[in-house]
Amino acid sequence: MSDVIRWNDQYYILASSSMADGRTEVLKHGETFAVFDRYGDVYRVLPSPQGLYHEGTRFLSRFELSLGTQRLMMLSSSVKEDNALFTVDLTNSDMRLEGQRQVPRGTLHLSRTRLLWQGTWHERIRVHNYGTSKLPLSITIGLDADFADLFEARGRTRPRRGVRLKTIRSKSGLVFGYKGLDEIIRRTHVRCSPAPKQVMADGFRIESRIPPNADLTWEITISCELEPQRKKSVLTYDRAQHEAERALEKATASDAHVFTSNEQFNHWLNRSLADLHMLISDTPHGLYPYAGVPWFSVPFGRDGIITALQMLWMNPGIARGVLGYLAATQATDARPEQDAEVGKILHETRQGEMAALGEIPFGRYYGSVDATPLFIVLAGAYYQRSGDRKFLTRLWPHIQRALEWIDQSGDPTGMGFTTYARQSAKGLVHQGWKDSHDSVFHADGRAVEGPVALCEVQAYVYRAKRAAADLARILGDGAHADRLLKEADALQERFERAFWCEDLGTYALALDGRGRPCRVRSSNAGHCLYGGIAEQKRGLRTARTLLGEEFFNGWGIRTIATSEARYNPMSYHNGSVWPHDNALIADGMAAYGDKQGAMKVLTGIFDASLFIPLHRLPELFCGFSRRPGESPTLYPTACSPQAWAAGAGFQLLQACLGLHIDGTRRLVSFDRPVLPPFLERVEIRNLSVGTARLNLVLDRHENEVALRVARRTGEAEVVHVV
Repeated sequence: MSDVIRWNDQYYILASSSMADGRTEVLKHGETFAVFDRYGDVYRVLPSPQGLYHEGTRFLSRFELSLGTQRLMMLSSSVKEDNALFTVDLTNSDMRLEGQRQVPRGTLHLSRTRLLWQGTWHERIRVHNYGTSKLPLSITIGLDADFADLFEARGRTRPRRGVRLKTIRSKSGLVFGYKGLDEIIRRTHVRCSPAPKQVMADGFRIESRIPPNADLTWEITISCELEPQRKKSVLTYDRAQHEAERALEKATASDAHVFTSNEQFNHWLNRSLADLHMLISDTPHGLYPYAGVPWFSVPFGRDGIITALQMLWMNPGIARGVLGYLAATQATDARPEQDAEVGKILHETRQGEMAALGEIPFGRYYGSVDATPLFIVLAGAYYQRSGDRKFLTRLWPHIQRALEWIDQSGDPTGMGFTTYARQSAKGLVHQGWKDSHDSVFHADGRAVEGPVALCEVQAYVYRAKRAAADLARILGDGAHADRLLKEADALQERFERAFWCEDLGTYALALDGRGRPCRVRSSNAGHCLYGGIAEQKRGLRTARTLLGEEFFNGWGIRTIATSEARYNPMSYHNGSVWPHDNALIADGMAAYGDKQGAMKVLTGIFDASLFIPLHRLPELFCGFSRRPGESPTLYPTACSPQAWAAGAGFQLLQACLGLHIDGTRRLVSFDRPVLPPFLERVEIRNLSVGTARLNLVLDRHENEVALRVARRTGEAEVVHVV
């Protein structure tokens, strides 16, 4: 029965093939991303998310390169550590030319290098002949563009589509076109230089003769264009690469950097930081980390906020961009078809034909119950980190509207808790971070009836009101601050009475529409420590519960315990392991004084990264128990990279170090730092505190972690609490 329900879930990602079957590679820049196989091809043998996407549409659905009629042999392929460039080395298999001439494998070396820049795929193909005689060369590149909306690529069937335009051929390439039902014309321009020998409707053929010990080079550009937008000039490969490198240097200049005694740990954090920079897009309101590739490469409110919180100590500029964007898109009126209410913070916004036509509600959608309080939490944390009073003053009206939503629309029944119940028939049934249709239920597995009050959302609201109280006092409104603190205290008392389950040793997952607790042991309860709403002893008991065998599988904390009715280690939210979930829980454990628990979570997640290609943590992995010498079991449709998975390592490290930065007082403090056995030393370089810059060194000894200031420019104080 549950399988039938899942298939009927309208936003379920169909898994006709697994993204874990064969490794795919990813590039992204701005509103454009590409997914392709390790050869560099977009191959159509199996249904897959492969292709070149721009603003929610697949502009290239096929790119198959062959030498003659044969696919080349793989030597190696990789994405550069900074994610800016994809490189693959290929060679010929044993082949026979005209006149029955035999060419042994390994005679020709073909390299492909690729980058994305400003809506264009730039590729350089270079062929070198290591043979002793001149060889004829024939390369065929098969091309197509299906202009599928991203939700079609995810498996959604549409009753009607737009019109495919006639393919235009020229001497240098071809143009695919599509006129959507939204009246927008989308075109894919493919250009090859030098010009190919022959251009067909489905690709082109390159022919030449290559002397011994010589090489030949071609450059291909694939540009995504929408009419009536203004067309952009297409750069050469070298110019595009130069501009991309300069932009990346500028983007990373303000980051803090972490170096440790463990090279594998360094690889994990370096890849994570590179993934975050790849996922960050520059919007009119500042930097914004898009949630993940391929399915969520757009702004998500909750994901952007949590990623900004994870990275706040490393780079507060990300938080500023997220807050600016979400303030600009905050709902100003009620729109039930989008689950929008005045003051509510955005869940997600998408471009593309289906969003424009309203076939999906996600053009601008507000179906998140937690993004609004988390927006306030981030605002408070950003001000403390930066001391940016001018930006706070600009943001304050948006914070007030968010508070009003919490108190009014967020609690429509007056039960004293923030709840959700969708208004849009096309919207999400569940609107917390676990938003699949079956993620909230009673102990016997029955689906919950709304409006639903999730435990972690009450924790976010508690933290939000305390943060808003601090901000109100800074802006001179002491009476408002006192009122907010009283409201937070009253919420904490109600929460403890309604959610605590003594026999379970944790907080209930949620309350249903009648106020009855969903007595399910879930990782959501760990977020109550992060929000600070849990009473001290109960918080520590919850931490112990989450670290028990029914939750902790050796790699991390499962989303629900193995004893629960809906537990399934292969499910999306009911038994899997999510890195960001673990990072928030560990941060909460550390705040309650359980540094050993935080260190155990860090160790498990780090160990998982060792087995995963590129050390790139995916969105989630399966919850099967850890087996000695084996890797975590991958989840078939997990996004990779995913922003809040990439940010998890930095939050976990911060939690263990007890690192806090107060930009208003130019103070950096380490509260009883701990380091796991695999980290002898941690160096933090270029840590910004206002205009000051710090290089700090932490060394693990038998009974303590020693701290040293290696370099300091500007005024900033460093405090070490032992």
